[in-house]
Amino acid sequence: MKNYLRQTLLMTFLVLGILLALQELPALSVAGISLRKVDMWSDIRVLDVPEEMDTVLLPALPKPAFVDTCPQGMVCIEDYSDSTQRGMQPFYEALDRLGTGQQWVRIAVFGDSFIEADIFTGDLREMLQQKYGGCGVGFVPITSDAPGFRPTVQHFFYGWESHAPTDSMYYDRKRQGLSGHYFIPSRGATVELRGQSRYASRLDTFERAAIVFETQDHVELTAHINRENLHSNKFSSSPRLQQMEVEGKIGSVKWIIQSADSATFYGMFADGRQGIILDNFSLRGASGITLSGIPSRMLREFNHIRPYDLIILQYGLNVATERRNNYEGYQKGMLQTIALLKEYFPQAGILLMGVGDRNYRTDTGELRTMPGVKNLIRYQRNMAAGSQVAFWDMLEAMGGDGSMARLVHASPSMANYDYTHINFRGGRHLAELFFKTLIHGKEQTDRQKAHEEE
Repeated sequence: MKNYLRQTLLMTFLVLGILLALQELPALSVAGISLRKVDMWSDIRVLDVPEEMDTVLLPALPKPAFVDTCPQGMVCIEDYSDSTQRGMQPFYEALDRLGTGQQWVRIAVFGDSFIEADIFTGDLREMLQQKYGGCGVGFVPITSDAPGFRPTVQHFFYGWESHAPTDSMYYDRKRQGLSGHYFIPSRGATVELRGQSRYASRLDTFERAAIVFETQDHVELTAHINRENLHSNKFSSSPRLQQMEVEGKIGSVKWIIQSADSATFYGMFADGRQGIILDNFSLRGASGITLSGIPSRMLREFNHIRPYDLIILQYGLNVATERRNNYEGYQKGMLQTIALLKEYFPQAGILLMGVGDRNYRTDTGELRTMPGVKNLIRYQRNMAAGSQVAFWDMLEAMGGDGSMARLVHASPSMANYDYTHINFRGGRHLAELFFKTLIHGKEQTDRQKAHEEE
């Protein structure tokens, strides 16, 4: 047998020589992306590395019109609303009306892959429903890329053509719904929702279910409730959004499209008859600016069938880069987006969440919060102030600089090894922090109101 020891040693010395040579090269970048500098001794060298400094003048930090008196350890909501009260006030007032004539308090959370599969929102929904009543998972799109990944509902579908803003072709922006998606059925297409009790409470059954669509021709739908009761309905053409609703103690609902030659479907709702409704509108890869591309007619129609009391915007992961300083273009786009939401959802309060932590490895191999993340948060705070809405600093709530790495290496882990996305445990952790902040804000508002009435 031939001995390869000599060749192995030669190869080892050759690789070592190449690495030592690369170590002498300066930091490089390709297409604007900085490459990590080769440093063979980074794991054993002890260095005092200074914090990165901003290289451009960042926007000044605004002062909110009202900040909750914050207990130690809590990051409170900053409300920049003016006399029109488009911050948290509409939400708090809607909570007061529960049980006195108003049936629901509706919340829409628009975001990116950070909240995909109901991460964060599933636990926040449960906490709010346990306190204020309600059941059901809220909005569910007709189809999903990974239906088994979302634990808050069992979701099955067949016979649908799905379209999303991420499509490379054949996407008609004029047809998109509030989630950015739209769905075209074939004859006999089906979609089914089933309650579950393994993740979060109040999701095993729901009391109202609806499927939403628009059509220029006749549509015939059938709904199977709990795999037994059968409901059928026919709909005529209409320029308005339409929905087929069913009620009862619903453990499962299966919609069958008997005929729908020119119909476009947008999603389903599974709710209680009263209490909290929380809809998750996550879109992987989204920046938030795509919301401004939703036709005004569609925004108006969704507000008619689903008037929200609070709209939460969670974006930024797909915007922040390692060392980017200037986000003025993004700020301009988001200001337009918020203005549209204020116009077409005139009763809703709006809360902009600062981007969560995102870590990168420095040239020395150290995990740190991207400077671009911190810069983006300053712009987001200014977006909230410029739009007179509310702001919540998620990075600060997570624990500040390097918090994502701490979540990743927690036991058990609360985030993924991309150092960007939380997992379901991390989602519950953040939901608890945000829920406590919401409740504290409501209590502060009640105390302020009582003081003014004395």
